[in-house]
Amino acid sequence: LGAATPEDLKVLSALVQDAVLTAADIGLDRRARRLALLLNRFRWEDRAAAERQGRPFERVRSLLIIDDVVRVASQGIDRGDGDTVLSVLSLGWEPGEDGTGRVEIVLAGDGAIAVEAECLNVTLRDVSRPYAAPSGKAPGHPD
Repeated sequence: LGAATPEDLKVLSALVQDAVLTAADIGLDRRARRLALLLNRFRWEDRAAAERQGRPFERVRSLLIIDDVVRVASQGIDRGDGDTVLSVLSLGWEPGEDGTGRVEIVLAGDGAIAVEAECLNVTLRDVSRPYAAPSGKAPGHPD
């Protein structure tokens, strides 16, 4: 799936909510101007079917790729600690001038990644077969 508009990005945001990764799963290719995150994504699109069929909830390995990257900044992430688990809460787009802007990846625990880009160009691609979610539960959020 691809996102070229803020509305498209809302769809991707819903799909990656509660995805988990480590700092080691984040890669920036400066020459290609690409930021890639390898996620363990909860399959929200399959939740209702799993409940109906009484089968385990699933996760899948997915690549979240942001292209046309100009600059990346982060907070609350220790890039030297490749073992700490990070959890994605949402993706957002803050428009700039002439189509430029910033993709904002909000993480649980006050972490965030801000990706300045020439345009909104984000792709989400599953790269593995789905597998049973280790917790056996759907992610939940307190009200």
